[in-house]
Amino acid sequence: MKNYFAIGLFTLTVSLPAFAALDNGAAAPRFVTQASLGGKVFTYSLSDALKKGPVVLYFYPAAFTKGCTIEAHDFADAIEKYQALGATVIGVSHDDIEKLNKFSVSECREKFPVAADPDQSIMKSYDAILAAKPEYANRVSYVISPAGNIIFSYADMNPDKHVEYTLEAVRKWNAEHKPN
Repeated sequence: MKNYFAIGLFTLTVSLPAFAALDNGAAAPRFVTQASLGGKVFTYSLSDALKKGPVVLYFYPAAFTKGCTIEAHDFADAIEKYQALGATVIGVSHDDIEKLNKFSVSECREKFPVAADPDQSIMKSYDAILAAKPEYANRVSYVISPAGNIIFSYADMNPDKHVEYTLEAVRKWNAEHKPN
């Protein structure tokens, strides 16, 4: 009977959305790392990206896994909507840059960069480590204002709502901060 309870509790915990660790209003940790866009490696700087507008920073467990592929496709399909709002998107995982070169071409469809975090320093600074498997990132999305503050955060292992919710957060921020 204890085993059934434990299995049920585990299933409930895994199926419920988690809460992102960094609160809205918190300063977003700055980072510089290798990233790939369309199979080409470059140095990505969050500070530089924020000079252009809001940044959607999303963490995902591993390139080429089912949920991460779905999420990358969703972000690629919506990239023009983010761009129209003045926002950029960057995905981050523990994968090495060689793997991300391939992922950026096939799954991200050359539309947005993905960054390598093999030592998990970025994931740790955003408290985006997957508790059940700490070698992977949790599926967490943040929207960061140009001032460098987190304006929205969402964590859920199901990739289905990350694009919808981050787009809405960017729209809301734009409505409140862009001149008419």
